[in-house]
Amino acid sequence: MHPSRFDDTGRLKATSDRLEVRRLTRANRLWGSNGVTFGPDGRLYVAQFLAGQISAVDPASGDIEVVVPLDGPVEAPDDLAFGADGSMYIADLTPGRVWRRGSEGAYTLVSDQVSVPNGITCVGDRLFVNEMKMNGRLMELFPDGGDPAVLTDGLALGNAMQLGPDGCLYYPQMMRDQVWRIPPDGGVPELVAEEVDDPVAVRFDRGGVLVVLSRGRAGLVTRIDLNTGARSVVATGIVGLDNAAFDHENRMFVSSFASGGIAEVRTDGRTRVVVPQGFDGPFGITVDLGGTVYAADHFRLASPDATGHDGEEPGVVTHELMYAVHNVTAEDGLLHLTSQLGDVRTHDPVNGTTRVRATGLDQPTGIAVSPDGALVVAETGAGRILRIDDTDTLGVLAEGLDHPLDVAFDGQGRCYVSDDRRGAVLRLEDGEAVAVADGLGEPQGLAVRGDELFTVEVAHRRLRAISLATGESRIEAEDLAVGLPPGITRTEPEPIPGVPGRPRQFAGLAVAPDGALLVSANGEGSVLRLDARAE
Repeated sequence: MHPSRFDDTGRLKATSDRLEVRRLTRANRLWGSNGVTFGPDGRLYVAQFLAGQISAVDPASGDIEVVVPLDGPVEAPDDLAFGADGSMYIADLTPGRVWRRGSEGAYTLVSDQVSVPNGITCVGDRLFVNEMKMNGRLMELFPDGGDPAVLTDGLALGNAMQLGPDGCLYYPQMMRDQVWRIPPDGGVPELVAEEVDDPVAVRFDRGGVLVVLSRGRAGLVTRIDLNTGARSVVATGIVGLDNAAFDHENRMFVSSFASGGIAEVRTDGRTRVVVPQGFDGPFGITVDLGGTVYAADHFRLASPDATGHDGEEPGVVTHELMYAVHNVTAEDGLLHLTSQLGDVRTHDPVNGTTRVRATGLDQPTGIAVSPDGALVVAETGAGRILRIDDTDTLGVLAEGLDHPLDVAFDGQGRCYVSDDRRGAVLRLEDGEAVAVADGLGEPQGLAVRGDELFTVEVAHRRLRAISLATGESRIEAEDLAVGLPPGITRTEPEPIPGVPGRPRQFAGLAVAPDGALLVSANGEGSVLRLDARAE
């Protein structure tokens, strides 16, 4: 068994005296996968934006070694490149920094004058980076000092770029479905290809063929012969392709921002799994009346794959690509979601439509449907509990809370709130928050089953049951793979308005129609199901 991203064994360690615990999905060994490139040692280096981590993968065995840890100086690495001297250069997207990591492991800040840096590449000793934003720039940076030199601007979301066989830098403009090129010393940008589906990465194989990855659900790879303009397109089925790298044998290895993992992709679209995909989180979780489990997985709405394949542990099925989704609840065939973009949405999974219910909220997290059909949302950053009616009118149910995370209702229609900073579960009574349980270790996900309330105490990695009648409680399960891995501590950065950031930690909890409890094991990238032990 491979080590998981949570510990060195990869084994399920969760225990319970009362419940049977099992995984509904395999643990995901990578916290997402973004920029990839081969290092001087022949390993594939993988930037993991969601985690703030970089790992090196052996493409033959799939073995993984963490090179830039979760609690290192790099906050949100999205792409990386190696210079001629073996130094690793890192585009740290959210804080707008570019780093140099020397071969001895020391970090140097190259620049903090780049906004949303993403695509990065080295041409000998020279370093180039572009910006993933509207009216973004492509520029040369100087690791030994000096202001950036802007080659061109006006990019409509730049991303992974590379030097072509003609000596020009090739780069995508994602919002325009185009690929452009420009000489490294500057000049007039030239359009190379248009009507390329959602291009997220531009690469060249060892034969000089232009290869463009698309970031949609089909996992399209487009090959373009620069001499003739001839194109071929294959669908890999890898949702959310992000980047690619070619080894010395011209084998292409790809990453996925949506589901992590690493796969080798052949020219006909067939794939070989190197590191299996899985949940990047998951974060919020819910179950509909038919028993389908849905998880908010930051870049997508997804479910455990109930079918499994060839005796392997089950993976994950993507329903929709949805940026920054953080929590979800199911009711009457609809899915209601909160987003780190500050909005609340209602999604119809049958016809695929989505309705925006609220915008401009301050870190909305928990969401539930009240007995009267209104949505109730924990606006975590503002310390409020909000109500959204069927006309999308907002009201305030409670305010002045410290850090409300999740919400749930009992059979009598009373609303409960978890507050991880206060270490308490609260009940709202006429707009006031009354403690039901105090002294808890960062309670996050909440769920009610009958006359008991359950919460995930992330600080202690355990599930607690609380009697709504007496207030008495017990530990229902321990050693849950929730939160950051053991031994890792760090301060999460404050969100920057308008800039995509890494997801806030949240371990969701839900009750299935048959009474089973479901936990988002966001520390290892799986979903846990807890059933009553057979008598």
